[in-house]
Amino acid sequence: MPSTPKPLSQPRTRKRSSSTPAHVLAAQAVDAVLDKKAVDVVVMDMRDVSGVADFFVICTGESDRQIKAVAEAVREQVREASGELPWHTEGLDHLQWVLLDYVDVVVHVFEAEKRAFYDLERLWGDAPSEPVPEGRRAADVELLRRASAAATTG
Repeated sequence: MPSTPKPLSQPRTRKRSSSTPAHVLAAQAVDAVLDKKAVDVVVMDMRDVSGVADFFVICTGESDRQIKAVAEAVREQVREASGELPWHTEGLDHLQWVLLDYVDVVVHVFEAEKRAFYDLERLWGDAPSEPVPEGRRAADVELLRRASAAATTG
C-alpha cells in the first residue's frame, strides 16, 4: 500500500542550508510549479497559525509524469537560485502527493484526488491563502509581496 506523507507537526528544530528568506523560497517554488504548468496553485501564509512552516505552496499535477516534473523543477530552481536543498522529501515513489520540505516552506504537489481528500486549504483554513491565477507569476502574489515588504521594513 502506498505511503502517504505525514503532515508535519513537530516544532521546527531543523536548519536550512541558506539564509534565503522564506518568502523568496516560496516565490521560487511558485514560479517553478507554474513553469511546469501545475494547476490550482495556492500559497498559504502559515506564520501566524502554525509552527510547521512559514509558507505552504500547494498545487496539482494532472499526471504522474507532470507531478514528477513539477517536483524536480522545484528542487532544481530553488537549488540554483538559493543553493537550498529540501530538508526532507516524500512521495516520489508513488507520485500522488509529493512533499518537499524546505523547513520554512513546504511544497505540496498533489494528484487531484489526493488533494481533494486531504484538503489542506480547509485543514489550515485559518491561514491566509491566495490562489495564483493562470498566467501569473510569484511576483503577482500579494501575500508574498506583503511578506517581502514586511521583511524589508523590519
